[in-house]
Amino acid sequence: MTDTATLPLAGRHVFITGATSGFGRRFALVLGRMGASVSVSGRRVERLTSLVAELAAEGIKAHAVPLDVTDLAAVEPALQSAEAALGPLYALVNNSGVGGGSGIEKETVENYDWIMNTNVKAVYFLAQAAGRRFIERKEKGRIVNIASIAGMRVLPKLSVYCISKAAVVQMTKAMAIEWARHGINVNAICPGYIETEINADFFRSEPGQKFMARFPRGRIGKVEDLDGIISLMLDPRSEFMTGAIVNVDDAQLLM
Repeated sequence: MTDTATLPLAGRHVFITGATSGFGRRFALVLGRMGASVSVSGRRVERLTSLVAELAAEGIKAHAVPLDVTDLAAVEPALQSAEAALGPLYALVNNSGVGGGSGIEKETVENYDWIMNTNVKAVYFLAQAAGRRFIERKEKGRIVNIASIAGMRVLPKLSVYCISKAAVVQMTKAMAIEWARHGINVNAICPGYIETEINADFFRSEPGQKFMARFPRGRIGKVEDLDGIISLMLDPRSEFMTGAIVNVDDAQLLM
């Protein structure tokens, strides 16, 4: 059982998007073990239900919020549901995102809109909804946006994805500056190549193994490799940290 009385996030409510797999699922476990009450959101309801049960088995208060982040009309009701269940929001982890793409000459309007609406528009307006709450209540709050090293360098045939993550980086800086006087800390994590269910098959294939061999340490990361940075960014003791764009990439950005 989790002893929330002695943990840094005890009594604090964290809302996580894209929590049905990958980073989001891991964040829910890590932050819950730090004492947070966790609202987990995503489109795959059965996975949310399973995650809430797993969290509850560890003594972590959790609430499932079905949400398609591109449906902006659903954002406010989702946050209202979360707060009705677990109390006022302390932090938003803007984790939902999609990838994919092709050469620029082959890119489609449909794919451009899908990526930009999910990775940029939804992130912006979810942060806006959380920020408004903090400002109206005159309470300090935290927002963590999940960007990528693709926002810091160009990856071949992923132009729209790179553009979207670069937008998240600049968005984070803009929010940090505007909201600093309100006591709202906004930071971004830029992961490198980390194994998830989306890319696992590729990195286990021969082309994936050859691609991985080019990395500085010849490996990719695990979702657990973000445990430290997400814990730091949401820890109340890191109040002086805002506007930070942190690469967690095993030096892949230096290639």
